[in-house]
Amino acid sequence: MTAARSSLRARWERERFQPGWLGLAVNPFYHARRGIWRELGALAPRLHGELLDVGCGRKPYRSLFGVSRYVGLEVDTPVARELACADAYYDGRRFPFPDASFDCVFCSEVLEHVFTPDDFLGEVRRVLRPHGRLLLTVPFVWDEHEQPVDFARYSSFGLRALLERAGFVIEEQRKSVADARAVAQIASGWLYKATHSRRRWLRLGAQLGLIAPVNALGAVAGLILPDNPDFYLDNVVLATKQERAA
Repeated sequence: MTAARSSLRARWERERFQPGWLGLAVNPFYHARRGIWRELGALAPRLHGELLDVGCGRKPYRSLFGVSRYVGLEVDTPVARELACADAYYDGRRFPFPDASFDCVFCSEVLEHVFTPDDFLGEVRRVLRPHGRLLLTVPFVWDEHEQPVDFARYSSFGLRALLERAGFVIEEQRKSVADARAVAQIASGWLYKATHSRRRWLRLGAQLGLIAPVNALGAVAGLILPDNPDFYLDNVVLATKQERAA
């Protein structure tokens, strides 16, 4: 790969998860990604010490965390191995770490792909040290994705109940993109899938002719129309491991 192509690919990766204004034209998930980045940017500084990123992917949010150690964990699949960004792999059930190994856990857009969330959160709690923190994002309004391993959507109330049942205390709970941008994001996602083509010029035409205007309209509508806290894209939660009585 040439240096120019490598630089372009790196810029595209940044625009996928940290979209600037260029993302309005090139990122069909602009509003969702920008919303998550904004909320994580506000909460990530409250995590310290050794951090475990569960479902790390390419570690797109690594730069937000000023931690002493950052460990990426992925389910052991050929795709994850080919990506080669994780520091450790697991079987989808038990994390390969001893009890109380980390000061904090970060998990973004993963819980909806977990069929047994109680077991999963039990593992998160197990590897956290006393009073360790969990920073979690999970979609509320979103289409089916990464089929067939897409199992759930969580309301703010359902997510709170799930975390409290697993032994966590909610410190802060936010709703990302709770305004007209959420409607634009759903429309952009629908257009992206409906117009997807293997031909690059067709994809580019759909991107610039259809998706970019919807993204831009959503940005304007989000500024001038009132918020709606009942319709939003993502839950973002900061929680603390509750120490159980002996």
